[in-house]
Amino acid sequence: MVLKIVKTSTSNPDFIALVKSLDSYLKITDGDEHDFYNQFNNVDVLKHTVVAYQNNTAVGCGAFKAFDKDTIEIKRMFTLTEFRGQGIAAQILKTLEVWAHELGYKNSILETGKRQTEALQFYKKCKYNVFSNYGQYKDMENSLCFKKILN
Repeated sequence: MVLKIVKTSTSNPDFIALVKSLDSYLKITDGDEHDFYNQFNNVDVLKHTVVAYQNNTAVGCGAFKAFDKDTIEIKRMFTLTEFRGQGIAAQILKTLEVWAHELGYKNSILETGKRQTEALQFYKKCKYNVFSNYGQYKDMENSLCFKKILN
């Protein structure tokens, strides 16, 4: 199966559909805190997005935005349930990291919920290290923040 990762924009209908699936998934895992987290997931601010296609079917997505002059924040990472475990998310993340590095960024950070056990394992496997919660996640008990040096 051929996987193709396409750099795109937030107006891409496949990106929009995948983000809707992601939000439905997060509404369940985040529970009562969903509205808090959701306010920080507005796609309008995202200028760097990718969609992964397997045999012309959109199966995953991801994005990043500038956090500061040296750091990007990974956002909206998602792979459809039936396509998980195939390395798709790792390829999406790698594409985002390489793109950010090409643009001169040195670090990548992200936040995920402690209840999202698959995501926690995934980011650790991708060489992200837990570091202190930043910004709006500082006082969120359910949040776990990660950082990786891009090279």
